[in-house]
Amino acid sequence: MGLEMFDLSGRVAMVSGAASGMGKAMATGVAEAGADVLLIDINKEGLEQTARELGHLGRKVVTAVCDVSDLSAIDELWKTSDKEFGRIDFLGNVAGNGASGKPEEVSMDSIQLALQNLVVGRFYMCQNAGKRMLEQGKGSIVNIGSLASMNALGRSHIPYSMAMGAVIQMTRELSTEWASRGVRVNAILPGQVTNPGMEKRMQDDPEIRDIWLRGLPIGRLGRPEEIKGLAVLLASDASSFITGALIPFDGGNLAKNAGGSHPGMPRVS
Repeated sequence: MGLEMFDLSGRVAMVSGAASGMGKAMATGVAEAGADVLLIDINKEGLEQTARELGHLGRKVVTAVCDVSDLSAIDELWKTSDKEFGRIDFLGNVAGNGASGKPEEVSMDSIQLALQNLVVGRFYMCQNAGKRMLEQGKGSIVNIGSLASMNALGRSHIPYSMAMGAVIQMTRELSTEWASRGVRVNAILPGQVTNPGMEKRMQDDPEIRDIWLRGLPIGRLGRPEEIKGLAVLLASDASSFITGALIPFDGGNLAKNAGGSHPGMPRVS
């Protein structure tokens, strides 16, 4: 068996958050590996740009504007998927906004918003994909989690961290329920991968970049496009015995003890 085990030709992938960042990179990666793709985002212009960029690959590319926290919108999304493709082989659950607030002050609205965006909406996406994949007898789902799924970030992240912890447990439960029927469910846990929000935070707080780099033995922040290979692996038969896995995508952050040090680590005053 050679590189053909990574080939996604003839398969259908659905990726949320495909207008930018890791969602766009994931969608691009699976399309480059041969899959037809349904691109999902709330950003119509960004979706259309991603679709144009994938046009040269010769894949079928369909776009759908959808807020993945809105269950009725998700129902319409799956109607589109069934009409356009008639099957689903890979779901990349990337989109979903969090919230922040100090634990002693955060509103219940912020908690509910984070849970709706990152847990309820993602579960409903998994449920819809799972039903179809179980009928086919095969499929792969990848949920995007976070290092905040595994340990605490502080800095008023509690709504986000609570929701991401639930995403990880959802991944474990679904993988356990569905593995024997051919459906694999895994999670990728990014840490300090650049996006517009992070860029703004670094502009607003000049020290935050060095704080992040203190936890990154690799010595730099991650780039969204670096998720492509991992996405193709998990979507393909090359990962046929991998399910329920929580895979760090973090430059060594999770491996490093909070009190540890690494060569080149910046000092923060």
